[in-house]
Amino acid sequence: MAETLLFNALREAIDEEMARDSSVFVLGEDVGHYGGSYKVTKDLYKKYGELRVLDTPIAENSFTGLAVGAAMTGLRPIIEGMNMGFLLLAFNQIANNAGMLRYTSGGNFKIPMVIRGPGGVGRQLGAEHSQRLEAYFQAVPGLKIVACSTPYNAKGLLKAAIRNDNPVLFFEHVLLYNLKENIPEHEYLLPLDRAEIVRRGKDVTILTYSRMRHHVLQAVKTLEKKGYDPEVIDLISLKPLDMDTIGASVKKTHRVVIVEECMKTGGIGAEIIASINDRFFDELDAPVLRLSSQDIPTPYNGTLERLTIVQPEQIVEAVEKMVTLQV
Repeated sequence: MAETLLFNALREAIDEEMARDSSVFVLGEDVGHYGGSYKVTKDLYKKYGELRVLDTPIAENSFTGLAVGAAMTGLRPIIEGMNMGFLLLAFNQIANNAGMLRYTSGGNFKIPMVIRGPGGVGRQLGAEHSQRLEAYFQAVPGLKIVACSTPYNAKGLLKAAIRNDNPVLFFEHVLLYNLKENIPEHEYLLPLDRAEIVRRGKDVTILTYSRMRHHVLQAVKTLEKKGYDPEVIDLISLKPLDMDTIGASVKKTHRVVIVEECMKTGGIGAEIIASINDRFFDELDAPVLRLSSQDIPTPYNGTLERLTIVQPEQIVEAVEKMVTLQV
């Protein structure tokens, strides 16, 4: 085991996959000489050359289209969005091309590409740099959506995503890049479609992902002192949702709290509630409770920014309310 920062875990994953498979290449703005906006690709161009670590113009729709074409012809592109919000400029290429071409070609083309980069609400990055795009893409057929949350799962998931024959949107949180953790020195891959049971418990199921995993775990410390026994599940796979793991937990606790950084209206939590109600409604002892970000552009002001997203103390209050609720 070796202690590794999350951004280094991602770089190790890319480095190992590029060494393993010559069809893997990286493209995006400043991924080469600069090493990426958060140094995930630092010095890789020295090792693999400028044609496998390709600095692109500021034209997200163009280089995303290029990557789709490269994937169709047998390469495995990894797109880095300098900020995931910028990839809205490539929504057509991601949705209409990457997501649908395997189907519309009758299976004649595979689209083995990864679209990854920093997202989420940072610290005073302003509205356009504090995007939570997972719900934007959730309705697009043909895409897999993954959100890493620790150095360990970041490396294992990214390696699996690069080897997958379908387009994967790989969300990294801008405030988790410097998170440290001991990870194995041997090679490992993690499944792209499985949630992780972070803590087993019996009182209530808390579903979360990305940075909110760590807010939940802060809240759990307080909840444990108060005598509560929550089960914590990191969704990891946002599309498809791991309803087997979610359902097994619901059948055990019969109460669910969703904690997300996504916006409340049309967010990931909304889809989870609908899916739970469709499949496990009779198992619920109380309505599912959802804690989400405010439906406003993220303020630049630090105090206002904090108020827009869920904080640990709100999670504690929600769990106490849920567990004591009588129906």
